[in-house]
Amino acid sequence: MNRPDTLCMAPWTHTYLSPQTERRMCCASREPAQSFTQYIDTAAGTGRYIPITLDEHWNGEHMKSVRRRMMAGETLPECEVCNDRILNTDVYRSYFNSLFGHKYLQAMEHTDATGHTTMKPVSWDYRFSNLCNFKCRMCGDMLSSAWESEQRQHEMIDFTNPKNNWMRPEVKVEIEKFQDTQVEQEFATAVEEHRVEEVYWVGGEPLMYEQHWRYMKRIIELGDGKNVYARYNTNLSRINYRGINLFRDILSGLRDWQICASIDGTGRIGEYIRSGLDFDEWLKNFTEGLAYSNHRRQVRMDFTLTTPGLFEVQAIQSLAKELGVDVLAKVVFSFSPDIVMSPLALPRDILHPWVDEIVAELDPGALRDIMIQLKTRPTFAEQWPDTYQAGLLRGKQRILTLEKIRKDQYTFRDIMSARPAALEWYDSIS
Repeated sequence: MNRPDTLCMAPWTHTYLSPQTERRMCCASREPAQSFTQYIDTAAGTGRYIPITLDEHWNGEHMKSVRRRMMAGETLPECEVCNDRILNTDVYRSYFNSLFGHKYLQAMEHTDATGHTTMKPVSWDYRFSNLCNFKCRMCGDMLSSAWESEQRQHEMIDFTNPKNNWMRPEVKVEIEKFQDTQVEQEFATAVEEHRVEEVYWVGGEPLMYEQHWRYMKRIIELGDGKNVYARYNTNLSRINYRGINLFRDILSGLRDWQICASIDGTGRIGEYIRSGLDFDEWLKNFTEGLAYSNHRRQVRMDFTLTTPGLFEVQAIQSLAKELGVDVLAKVVFSFSPDIVMSPLALPRDILHPWVDEIVAELDPGALRDIMIQLKTRPTFAEQWPDTYQAGLLRGKQRILTLEKIRKDQYTFRDIMSARPAALEWYDSIS
């Protein structure tokens, strides 16, 4: 039986839940919002909280349609991030097909013509809340409680936008109740029934989640660690919880594991991009992880390329070489022209020569690939010719507002000043 090239094993094995309990095929799937619009959703939600259980979602009309179309060999618009390599060059579809490709025949045998499947999810990406101790500049309140608190404190939440209704006190109560009862029960049942084969811990900041430590400890107690592959996308600011060490007490008991430690720049630039980062502490925790690793895929640096991060690409490569690790690289999402943190906000005549200079100093690998890919993608001026200037102005105003609120002594403009053409561009946004 030939597997279509566009088929992904995720709809038969994986389930995703956002901190606001939005369900999707996976975290990279571009779908209409359920209740509250997420950053890559294709259509706005109603703004009314309509929670959906896993059972309702797994064989709901949309998921059945996804499976039908994949089995027919169609290219799905939901899979645009993988189809067009929008986020990175190593796409999520390849990951799922590598990990669960052996289940393909089982999936076909247990899926009928409507797309209904009797298979149950064995791969989990459940984000139990937006709890996070960082305020990364390219993030936001949906994925960071620190961002949310800052927005509340400074009365920056626009409640005329239904997207923000999840922050209304009465809705927050409903979401927390659904998380505490339904969501926790779904995951706990999978753990107790020995159905967890892969788990992706991401947040928020997953190592801040009490649930992470509790469920991973339980998986090991049940003797299932030998069957579980765990992935983490973490800021690595915490590796201990109530006497439990992440590496010694959790990961050492698993079949295999992978830490993707977020780091988007070293020193001052890195600490500017990721508000809350202590680079020296990150390096200490990262080095401890290396002492427990058995192969290169277990501890890797996760680099999101931003505009300030253009100054840090060579430094990240040097750090990776020094530590003997690989780098995963992606470009910050930019689905509107106000994301000044995206390198694509720069005009082509500034961006492309800069990219060429950086590429000339890079070794083959993910960093070089993601830089080269930048030159194949339209800049904001090309993608939104009629609105990009107004978008850039909104984006710059947001940057300046955050710098004022956070009392930054080192600013976006300070970073840009190291490259006169980039500084001139930034100063021209007015």
